[in-house]
Amino acid sequence: MTIPTFEEAVSRIVQKDPRFAERAYFFLKEALDFTMQRIEEQENGAQRHVSGQELLEGFRDYALSKFGPMASTVLKEWGIRNGGHVGEMVFLLIEEDVFSKQPEDSLDDFKGFMSFRRAFEEPYEFQEQSN
Repeated sequence: MTIPTFEEAVSRIVQKDPRFAERAYFFLKEALDFTMQRIEEQENGAQRHVSGQELLEGFRDYALSKFGPMASTVLKEWGIRNGGHVGEMVFLLIEEDVFSKQPEDSLDDFKGFMSFRRAFEEPYEFQEQSN
C-alpha cells in the first residue's frame, strides 16, 4: 500500500467531508509540528507521541501566534469551532494514514478540554476593555 502525500490525503478528505476547509488541515499539521518541536525542546531533544490535550494546547498557542485577535474568526471560517473539531480532523488524517495514533488515543481526548471562547477571544477582551 502506498502512503498518500499529505496534500492527496487532504484532498480526499475534503471531497468526502467538506465540513473543514482544506487550509485548516495544513494549519493543523503546522500546529502539530510546532507542538512536537516545543516538546522536543522541553524534553532535551526527545521525541514522543503527542497527546490530544498537548496538541490542543499547541494548536491554541500556534493559532494565537499566527493570527492574534483574529484567531477565532479564522478558525470559524475554516469550520473549526471547538476542540472536538480538531480531534475529528486528526482522526480523519489518521484514517488516511498520514497521522498516527496510539491504541489509547480517542476522539474524547479532544472534547471538553478547551473552550475556544476562553482560548481565542477572552485574552483580547480585557485589552479592549482597558483601552
